[in-house]
Amino acid sequence: MTLRILVVGAGISGLAAARGLRIAGFRPDVVEELPASMAPGAGIYLPGNASRALRLLGLDAPLRPLGDLIFRQVFQDSAGHELFELDVAGLWAGVGESRALSRADLQQVLLTGVGGAVRYDTAVRDLDLIDGAAKVEFGDGSVAEYDLVVGADGRRSMIRQKAGLGGPAVPTGQIVYRSVVGGGPALSDWTALLGHRSQFVAMPMGGRRLYIYADETAAPDTPGPADPVVRLRELFADFGGCVPAILDAVEKVQVARTDEVAIDRWSAGPVLLVGDAAHATAPSLAQGAAMAMEDAVVLGEVLKGAGGDVGAALRAYEQRRRHRCHQVRERTHERDRTRDVPPEERDALLRKGGQQIFADHYRALVEPF
Repeated sequence: MTLRILVVGAGISGLAAARGLRIAGFRPDVVEELPASMAPGAGIYLPGNASRALRLLGLDAPLRPLGDLIFRQVFQDSAGHELFELDVAGLWAGVGESRALSRADLQQVLLTGVGGAVRYDTAVRDLDLIDGAAKVEFGDGSVAEYDLVVGADGRRSMIRQKAGLGGPAVPTGQIVYRSVVGGGPALSDWTALLGHRSQFVAMPMGGRRLYIYADETAAPDTPGPADPVVRLRELFADFGGCVPAILDAVEKVQVARTDEVAIDRWSAGPVLLVGDAAHATAPSLAQGAAMAMEDAVVLGEVLKGAGGDVGAALRAYEQRRRHRCHQVRERTHERDRTRDVPPEERDALLRKGGQQIFADHYRALVEPF
């Protein structure tokens, strides 16, 4: 079957979607408004279900040499005293390995999976739905028609807006700080220190480097920090454990505000939203990339199974994906609600039952999708 397919966005979601479509026998066009030179910074943590999705996309082999495997998650209070441990390897046994690695390395694996066929510096200016097709106008003034447009353009999706599928993403009230640190303390585990409405997470990501993820709760109108490195050191100055040595080694910090997307429909005519464009959440469960990769597997399967009937495929896609993504959002909200519990009360609760509580957040995701 021959379908004209356009994937908008060449981040994790878009490249994964393109790979899923190629495995199913389609040859989508992939466009990205940013230049090819804009390599992603920082790192990323991939839980076991993300590794399973990459295996189904045929990309597990090039991933194996990259980053560091994560076998345990260690949760501590702000002083560095242990609250509980989570056996990550046991949790995801039979599903996939958990791994921390460079985002740029993951991006390269995905890019190789689509043959590198991405048109960079190519924005979508407009989108019209006409007689079951999508007419797309690009930034250079050219126009093309497609049988399917896949919006993989992230939380601030222009495709979502143009297709009338929803408004702007809603802020979750968190400011996140990300960094890659060399020369810091030697860590073998994913390690989180929980403070009052803040947390500091560090994990090995290969090459004697640590991937750092930290956050704080802040009102949406709170100004961003003038100097992210200074703010990070100020915010976690009283933390113990591995934090002081890491803060000493930090040189550069990326800052972002988290938001979520919860919309009634993911498709309109021949337009479908995937990844963060459809169901972004706060990154508390590290499921953004995993959900995008699962989306990609399912999209290829349903489109191939529908024999080219785009409408039937998109209906089947939403039926398979909605409940699972809704579960992730609900579990994310549950995890984030612990931020508002006073530390003395929360820490006592987590010492007693944290292992069970946090493992339960992932139970449903162990199951096939």
